[in-house]
Amino acid sequence: MADKNLPDTPVIDRNAAAFDKRLKDIVDSQPDAERRKQLQAETEGFHALFQHFVKSRNKVIDWSKIRPPAAHTVLPHADLGSVAEEQRKALLKRLCVVKLNGGLATTMGCVGPKSTIEVQGDNTFLDLTVQQIVYLNNTYDSDVPLILMNSFNTHADTEKIVQKYNDQVTILNFNQSRYPRIYKDSLLPLPKDFKGDKEDWYPPGHGDLYEAFKNSGLLEKMLQQGRDILFMANVDNLGAIVDFSILNHMASTKCEFIMELTDKTRADIKGGTLIEYEGVPKLLEIAQVPPNKVEEFKSIKKFKIFNTNNLWINLNAMKRILGKGAFNSMDVISNPKSVGGKAVIQLERAAGAGMEYFDGAIGVNVSRRRFLPVKTTSDLFLMQSNLYSQENGTLVPNPKRPIPSVPLVKLGNEFSKVPDFMRRIASIPDILELDHLTVSGDVTFGANIVLKGTVIIVANQGSRIDIPSGSEFENKVVSGNLRILDH
Repeated sequence: MADKNLPDTPVIDRNAAAFDKRLKDIVDSQPDAERRKQLQAETEGFHALFQHFVKSRNKVIDWSKIRPPAAHTVLPHADLGSVAEEQRKALLKRLCVVKLNGGLATTMGCVGPKSTIEVQGDNTFLDLTVQQIVYLNNTYDSDVPLILMNSFNTHADTEKIVQKYNDQVTILNFNQSRYPRIYKDSLLPLPKDFKGDKEDWYPPGHGDLYEAFKNSGLLEKMLQQGRDILFMANVDNLGAIVDFSILNHMASTKCEFIMELTDKTRADIKGGTLIEYEGVPKLLEIAQVPPNKVEEFKSIKKFKIFNTNNLWINLNAMKRILGKGAFNSMDVISNPKSVGGKAVIQLERAAGAGMEYFDGAIGVNVSRRRFLPVKTTSDLFLMQSNLYSQENGTLVPNPKRPIPSVPLVKLGNEFSKVPDFMRRIASIPDILELDHLTVSGDVTFGANIVLKGTVIIVANQGSRIDIPSGSEFENKVVSGNLRILDH
């Protein structure tokens, strides 16, 4: 996608030598031979990413060529059929599970890896993920490994944390690449040596999975073990468990890549969607959409499904495509940032963008139960509520909810950090019959509250609302002041 604020070609051409020299200086500054070898591999990956960015930066997607995915490209999950118990153990011998674990908890007001936030009772994302794999292995007498793709922000902490699971499951860690941010005006890398400042570097998104998995040695290791199918998902998606129907479909067909899709709702308007473009299935992200088409992209009438980022990948195919260097031409997303008051960009890729390079790639339209992400405290509110219970690390929807859809919850800025969220809510309300909740301003909730229908609570500036314990609200708007004082 074109960016009118980026330097034109002559500027880039003049800086090419300086760019290459900066990368060489970064590699040469690493005194440890083994780490220098790893850094060299990462630098080559970044150089290829940058070159494709430069080559394609003026390329704008032709909106008129976008088509809905062909019928044979998106299969309903129900059409895949069930898998007999006696087949499952053999299928699991071919599987490895990768969870993306590169994010920090700082955006939600916590410290350390995001996977260490408690989301169900005292269970963290990582606790629940381990419980899922342990249950799977115990049930089918298997040894499916859990592989965590960390970033330089989370790797050291994660390696310490996972030691407590050593006697429960095989856990393998690998670190995704560390790429340098570049100045927006000159496109030169920020760091001048292998250290630089921490803000000079970034993890380049989950599209780095392919190269980083190969560079870690795990691609060859899994193939040597006969594990030729990889299931990848975000560690904060509590619905992303192993699905035997999808696993069996990949194992028994020539399909090399499966993207799990689910129906779009008002809460998912920014999610990437699957399209057909020039006869090929392709992931379309909002960052690739022309500005005058963004509202159309958000429409749930035209783009009815979106990518959950639950991906199933044939590892032999991944190795073949890596050998050809085809992933180097994956779509690049330019993400603007600011470091020390300077405008910089970081170049990223989405793992789903690799879909177009695999043979027989399809999408599978899955239930919303397989997409339960926790990106905000509004999501956390839902996951901790009586909408769900937890069994063997898996969230189970409450059958007492009269409708299958999930309520739309919007908590204001006062609730955006987990410590504030916990301080303001004595206990999560009963929301079995809730459709929509909006909370804004200085609001607190007591215990044993029931919310039904549409509830809007707004404390204007200078006001405070304390919702009393035991209250019940159905289709109500609450505003003004409401204080509960001890006496």
